[in-house]
Amino acid sequence: MPLARKLGLTDAVFIGLGSMIGAGVFAAFAPAAQAAGSGLLPALAVAALVAYCNATSSARLAAQYPESGGTYVYGRARLGEFWGYLAGWGFITGKTASCAAMTLTVVAYAAPGLGQPWRSVLAVGVIAVVTGVNYLGVQRSALATRVIVCVTLAVLALVSFSGFSAGFAVSWTPFHGNGILEAAGLLFFAFAGYARLATLGEEVRDPARTIPRAIPLALSLTLVVYAVIAVVLLVTLGPDRLATSPDPLAEVTPWLSPVVRGGATLAALGSLLALVLGVSRTTLAMARDGHLPRALTAVHPRFEVPHRAELAVGVVVAILATTTDLRGAIGFSSFAVLAYYAVANAAALTLSRTENAAPKAVAVTGLVGCVVLAFSLPLSSVVGGCLVLAVGTTAYFLRRRVS
Repeated sequence: MPLARKLGLTDAVFIGLGSMIGAGVFAAFAPAAQAAGSGLLPALAVAALVAYCNATSSARLAAQYPESGGTYVYGRARLGEFWGYLAGWGFITGKTASCAAMTLTVVAYAAPGLGQPWRSVLAVGVIAVVTGVNYLGVQRSALATRVIVCVTLAVLALVSFSGFSAGFAVSWTPFHGNGILEAAGLLFFAFAGYARLATLGEEVRDPARTIPRAIPLALSLTLVVYAVIAVVLLVTLGPDRLATSPDPLAEVTPWLSPVVRGGATLAALGSLLALVLGVSRTTLAMARDGHLPRALTAVHPRFEVPHRAELAVGVVVAILATTTDLRGAIGFSSFAVLAYYAVANAAALTLSRTENAAPKAVAVTGLVGCVVLAFSLPLSSVVGGCLVLAVGTTAYFLRRRVS
């Protein structure tokens, strides 16, 4: 049973914004500053360049293949079944880790003094609420995301204005040139949400026009927001203090701390809402092709959503959120998702002019950038990512041999 096409351009842009302007803006800048020092802005530029190339490739492919699954579908159609599978496996594992990171961010900001086991109880409760909203239909998810994005942008605007009014930091760390790529890889975590639009291709009205317009628009707006916030953090806290801060935006204006915490909680919820949407749709696409259990292909007759896939994703995220830490989840997610986009750029290289292909240089830059950033991440993230991709590859060939 196909999914219903209910999302217009505005819905698509807000889902993209909700995926990107989320926990990344509250959680990714501190570890990036620790790696790059005062080179945070060049690192942000590198991450944005790679994200732009990936977004352009994804948009052109989405126009040709308006189905649920994103790069899983593109890789399978343009490069072969294995590469599509590998992209889907990387997306599901990486974005499931992202969901766990979003959940941990919600808990950290909503209840900063809460200890175990109540933190785990709250994390499971957050996942249950988000899964329930998605279960009721994609239009309700889009409406909730729109409200959350508007509130988050208002909070970030208030923090930025207050930060610039507070004065400038006096202490700056040296420019860590060798850490810029590592910082860019960590910041890529904050940009990776534009893929949500491609994975929802089966639920977008007129996808051939809507998706190529929505992806660059959402990415451009996000880059402007992130650049402003990065400048605010650097000029008010300085790279040294930023690198060690557990809650940098709240430190910019301590008197706004409750507002910032509320905004961070809502932003992370918005990202989590959109992430679960994307992961469940890729799960649906892979289940349709037999790479995951066929039971996950069920579409709810009333709400017209892949309800079993959404419930399965919710259960896995709840388990991860109670067993992992935030920094490790960000690093692993970035590696797996960069592998996903490497396949997207490779698939985009096969598009012809009649298929509205972007210049080859865009896909080549995206492909090389994904590989370089992936292997510039912390060693634990690289090793963990390679192991998970190896497990997925082994499972693929074992299944083929058995069948």
